[in-house]
Parts: sequence; C-alpha cells; structure tokens
Amino acid sequence: MESWSGSAGVCINEQQEILMVKSFGSEGWAVPSGGIEVGESPEECCVREVKEETGYDVKIIELLRVKETTIKGIQVKTYYFSIEKIGESSGINDPDKIISEADWKSLSEIKTIKHTYPEDLEFILEQLKQ
Repeated sequence: MESWSGSAGVCINEQQEILMVKSFGSEGWAVPSGGIEVGESPEECCVREVKEETGYDVKIIELLRVKETTIKGIQVKTYYFSIEKIGESSGINDPDKIISEADWKSLSEIKTIKHTYPEDLEFILEQLKQ
C-alpha cells in the first residue's frame, strides 16, 4: 500500500487563537501542514511548512500526537507539533500555490468554521483549552 508522511503545526497565540490555513477552492480550514521531503525530519518539515503557508518562523515546543489513517487507499501518518511563532508573518510564500489564506481563529470561530479535517476538531479544541 502506498504511504505518505507529513507534519502539522499547532500554534496558539497570546489571545488563545490558533493559526489556521485555507486552500484555494476549499471552504475548509486546517492547521498548517504538508509532506515530509527526502532527508527531512518531521520537525524540519513542520517548521518549513508553517513558514511557507503562513509566513511565520516558528520553533518546535513538543510532539503532541501522531495521527495514522488511510485516505483513498493511502496510508497517512501525520506528526502534530506544538509550535511557537517567532516575530511577525512575512506573508504566504507557498511554492505549491495551494494556500489562499492564513488567519488566527478564536475558540468560538473554531466551533463554527468548516474544517478540512473534521476528525481534528476535538484535538484542536483540547489544545485551545489548555
């Protein structure tokens, strides 16, 4: 079976808002994430993907969880890291040209927006409540 591995960054600011991204042609929001490239660690992937998709430099705090699932016959393994932003955003610079928007979402917004990965909602809410 084909497999794919990636990393995702969970970044919560001082106002208890979480950093989310939206793709072109999608109504759904998700935490910044992407595929691990050859020779790259899950941590390096997370830092790179968050920078590309949101413009923020970040540092890894800790590994929160590893999600394993099957999507369209592909085994998917995603590493979720707690991250902290460093400075301000330099703007979206996504080489894949799939991210249309990056924004900070409050707890109340998280409960009402559409999620690209609905199975992550409970996990995101848990992170915001800590």
